Amino acid sequence: MTSVEAPRIVSSTDFDHRLAATLRRLKFPPKLLERVAGVTHRRWWAPGTSFDDAAIEAGAKALAESGIEATEIGLLINTSVTRRNLEPSVAVKIHHGLGLPSSAMNFDLANACLGFVNGMTLAANMIDSGQIKYAVIVNGEDAQATQEATLARLQRPETTREDFNREFATLTLGSGAAAAVLGPADQHPGAHRILGGVMRAGTEHHELCVGGIDGMATDTKALLDGGLRLVVDAWREAQPEWNWASMDRYVTHQVSTAYTQAIIEAIDLDPDKVPITFPHWGNVGPASLPMTLAAEAQSLGAGDRVLCMGVGSGLNTAMVEIVW
Repeated sequence: MTSVEAPRIVSSTDFDHRLAATLRRLKFPPKLLERVAGVTHRRWWAPGTSFDDAAIEAGAKALAESGIEATEIGLLINTSVTRRNLEPSVAVKIHHGLGLPSSAMNFDLANACLGFVNGMTLAANMIDSGQIKYAVIVNGEDAQATQEATLARLQRPETTREDFNREFATLTLGSGAAAAVLGPADQHPGAHRILGGVMRAGTEHHELCVGGIDGMATDTKALLDGGLRLVVDAWREAQPEWNWASMDRYVTHQVSTAYTQAIIEAIDLDPDKVPITFPHWGNVGPASLPMTLAAEAQSLGAGDRVLCMGVGSGLNTAMVEIVW
């Protein structure tokens, strides 16, 4: 599991300055992003670097660290939400950039912020069934264009408090990339192992967070309430079989202070076992969870149990256990 940080640091103070007139007119308190979401910084790519270039870099880094040759890869799944066009798939450029063989299946898998976890699960199942031997899961996200469009829209004199609240979550996004290489556990006895997990859907909430290239409209409170209920239900259903109450680490999708604290309290997690990266990366979409896991790798020991868990717009939740 590897990650690539975007190099340009953009502070929430920068956003406050750009929105100063709107914030004053609407009587919002200062440092709203930091106070409400807990996001002090997020990152953007350097000029000339695209999200798929970053995904290629992350994939190449993962291959190098795993010691698996590109010629051995049978599957590439790109899980990026960011995309430039409807077709071809983002995966084709990444497949070419990584120098993968023509025999390697490649496609995009989109499921909001759960895409990377879903991609790992799908690849693991294909490995277990004998269809492939090795897979690369990649993700690259670029929040800049969406945030620039949102900032311009919120600076308009006709912007209301309702408009600002609806688009607030867009300002918490960030840019980054991640990748993972998966292979057969029986041929790599010292490697980390995906054991499996649970998925649950609450698709009655499919209109609570709707995003596009120009922005994202979110009912933040309803999204939190709906997501929390889905997580709690899935957690309770999973316990008799999985016994996740005493994991060594809980790596969650990174959203905000309120979201993280609500999850910790709802299912009684030890906060010291829940790493936090959103304050300085923002919400990097599907890359958030694998980037956080990659950052935690040095502090994990052989045999540690790690639960990867998150909620994606729609709503869907996923919880997958990895033994380190």
